Amino acid sequence: MIEIKNLSLQRGSKQLLQHASLTIYPGQRVGLIGKNGTGKSSLFALLEGKISHDSGDLRLPKHWQLATVKQETPALDIPALDYVLQGDTELQQLQQLLQQAEASNDGLKQAEYHARLDEIGAYSAPARAAKLLNGLGFSQQEQQQPVKSFSGGWRMRLNLAQALMCRTDLLLLDEPTNHLDLETVLWLEQHLAGLNTTQIIISHDRDFLNATTTQTVELAQQQLTLYGGNYDFYQQERAQRLAQQQAAYIKQQAHIQHLQSFIDRFKAKATKAVQAQSRIKALARLERIAPAHLDSEFSFEFAQPDHLPNPLLKLENINLGYGDRTVLHNIDLSVESGARYGLLGVNGSGKSTLIKAISGSLQPLSGQIVRAEKLKIGYFAQHQLETLRADQSPIWHIQQLSPDVREQEIRNFLGSFAFIGDMAMQPIAPFSGGEKARLALAMIVWQKPNLLLLDEPTNHLDLDMRHALTLALQSFQGALIVVSHDRSLLESTTDALIYLNQGELRHFDGDLSNYRQWRLTQEQTSIDQPQNSSDSIKRKEQKRIEAQQRQERAKLTKPLMKNIEKAERDMENWQQQQQEGEAFLASEEAYLDENRTKLQQTITQLAELKVKLTQTEEKWLEWQQQLEDISQQN
Repeated sequence: MIEIKNLSLQRGSKQLLQHASLTIYPGQRVGLIGKNGTGKSSLFALLEGKISHDSGDLRLPKHWQLATVKQETPALDIPALDYVLQGDTELQQLQQLLQQAEASNDGLKQAEYHARLDEIGAYSAPARAAKLLNGLGFSQQEQQQPVKSFSGGWRMRLNLAQALMCRTDLLLLDEPTNHLDLETVLWLEQHLAGLNTTQIIISHDRDFLNATTTQTVELAQQQLTLYGGNYDFYQQERAQRLAQQQAAYIKQQAHIQHLQSFIDRFKAKATKAVQAQSRIKALARLERIAPAHLDSEFSFEFAQPDHLPNPLLKLENINLGYGDRTVLHNIDLSVESGARYGLLGVNGSGKSTLIKAISGSLQPLSGQIVRAEKLKIGYFAQHQLETLRADQSPIWHIQQLSPDVREQEIRNFLGSFAFIGDMAMQPIAPFSGGEKARLALAMIVWQKPNLLLLDEPTNHLDLDMRHALTLALQSFQGALIVVSHDRSLLESTTDALIYLNQGELRHFDGDLSNYRQWRLTQEQTSIDQPQNSSDSIKRKEQKRIEAQQRQERAKLTKPLMKNIEKAERDMENWQQQQQEGEAFLASEEAYLDENRTKLQQTITQLAELKVKLTQTEEKWLEWQQQLEDISQQN
């Protein structure tokens, strides 16, 4: 097991850990969370032995094999499959030893190495590597291509596959979903959940953490706090702990105030000097409880767009591509004011190509894009951070958009994105990826767009900033198209799904959970079923029919679910109003002369609320019954 006892770690002038303790047992799958800059990656480096701690103890079993995802990939000529096989270091070593034994004609050693290779499943290793690559989105043809032929994002997938290939005792994954699409994230979740190894995962994707982890460690205030469940469990437990901590803090502050009051009153009186001194000592010995903090650093929102034309934009029978290569065919889409689309599809399906065309940075090969006269697009691209000036400050970047605006107004705006004080004035070169992403988003918010195009906006954002972005998008008045592997963001900010498949744009009749099941079914079908057989074709057709039935059910249930959710919100609101009204009627002040009008209004309001609640409850029951009927259909 991993034992951290009373450990302190400082990097530069920043204290990351102070007398922290933690125990992780073999086989546990731990999510490591905390704000950007708290030291999560430094803790990984500590576990890997790359850095040393300042004091305390860190113990790992000496025989444990560690695996991490490399951050760099050399431009190698070897095939992708062979590169992934290198992740199994013991396999590589045994194969080299076997070659040496064969060269020296040492039959005894050859037998020994063959036995060991058989023991570790060496002869099925290429198949396991191919399965990993397939799950991460590499076709059979691509698996034989040289490593150097892949772009940066795909090379990171190769590094992830290599780490997963290792038969490790401890797997350390730092933001493994950053370069993945939603479909690949779903595959990775299932794969990690099935691994019989200790895992520590840094991620800002709450759905991914919920699916892959069984414990959560929070790194905050230089301490490591263990919670016995996934991210949702952590949130519930943390809220309870903070509430208890705040209650204890308030109680202790009252006790301190009482002691201090006694000291101030009697320390100068001879008759009370001994008692006052004892109170002073008691106050000095008191272990102070910190107040609970729940406030986020971020509190931004999108301003009302100046214009909301309808429709904002139309794509009419357009083909998109590069040079002579057409990527997307016959795309039709009308983006109405208030539309909120989640754009899905595997990597390489053309999502970024479509977003670029809508933004105007890519011209269609044929067809036309009709834009409203007062269309104003806010576009966050995957490589948006590369467009920022490293030698300039956040204030400078906003001033380029609005040269005539007062600096103080810009400072106030940037403060809602946690660019405060000197940070707003200094060059952004040393900023983290998350801080640069916040600045890029701030620049978009500043321009008050009426159409937002967001292509993987959360890649560098921590959980707090993702939550703030989600809240801001929920109240955004314009239209929205989002590409993201963050399901929580998609579910909370979009109300329609469109997806790209084989060069075509299609609407998906269902929610994200339906899409997830549909994609997993497709993946399983492609993996499990043999090709070119009548049984395979029949099973494939059956799967297609089942998927179509699920989509049909989803099409029926989606409006019912929306009605039910709205009814529940309305009833909760009305019940709150009802409680407030009844509390007023129960008070003496309700019957004072000056409250006569309010009393009559409250009685009338309560009568209306009772009717609303009764009618809505009846509808809620009816919708629930319809849902149940649909779910029982074959």
